[in-house]
Amino acid sequence: MNGMDITLHASFLPHTDPDASLAFYRDILGFEVRADVGQGTMRWITVGPVEQPGTSIVLEPPAMAPGTTDDERRTITEMMAKGTYGFITLATHDLDGTFSRLKDGGAEIVHEPTEQPWGVRDCAFRDPAGNMVRINELK
Repeated sequence: MNGMDITLHASFLPHTDPDASLAFYRDILGFEVRADVGQGTMRWITVGPVEQPGTSIVLEPPAMAPGTTDDERRTITEMMAKGTYGFITLATHDLDGTFSRLKDGGAEIVHEPTEQPWGVRDCAFRDPAGNMVRINELK
């Protein structure tokens, strides 16, 4: 039996302010913008690392799936405000340099580069929508 040919293509994170999210992912993290569709707060912005054209993050308006109830929207908004809704883990060979760039760019620091008990050195930030962004150091 042959293995499946599957790759990670896109992951979705909510945004509350598309321009602030765009500035974070494009200007601070250095991702390229691959698409910017819609207008106002109803924008779907696709970004990703220049070196990985087949892998993207789609920044989207929260709770827009058909069938989402008002109660669900309220819960999602509350979770986003606490930073417990969206989450992504990135990786870099230069954790200290990446941390400095994010800190200098005004990103909300959750924790500075730390050697974790599970064997990875990482840091964590919140993006403008409150999504947790962890960055692991590649060895």
